[in-house]
Amino acid sequence: MAATLQEGMTFAFTYEVPPDKTVPHLFPEFAEGGQMPEVFATGFMVGLFEFACIKAINPHIDWPRQQTVGIHINVSHTAATPPGFKVTVEGRLEKVDGRKLSFSLVAHDGADTISKGTHDRFIIDADKFNAAVAKKAGQGA
Repeated sequence: MAATLQEGMTFAFTYEVPPDKTVPHLFPEFAEGGQMPEVFATGFMVGLFEFACIKAINPHIDWPRQQTVGIHINVSHTAATPPGFKVTVEGRLEKVDGRKLSFSLVAHDGADTISKGTHDRFIIDADKFNAAVAKKAGQGA
């Protein structure tokens, strides 16, 4: 982790919502999903928050040897966003506690604030993490 990874750093990331990131596409194997509105799905929004943080962090860690994994998220989703709208995630690194990173996040789609929340990530050694996952996978479900 570089000394440049500092509390108070801010970032923004903009993403145009494609049709395949709407609610009917979140779990297409569930028939109910096909009846749901074609708006940006909360599940994909959570992923967007994660990747906005990843993109902000990576220049400050030894990527790809070091990576981050999400360990907690607490967000609202208060406005619907149709495909074609651009969602901008604005974030702030609130706390660095060893390898634990805590963020505050806000997302807007140009018309509304669609989400606010917090997200924690943990810096991992990718080789060690992947080895532990492989060992677990070898033990079976």
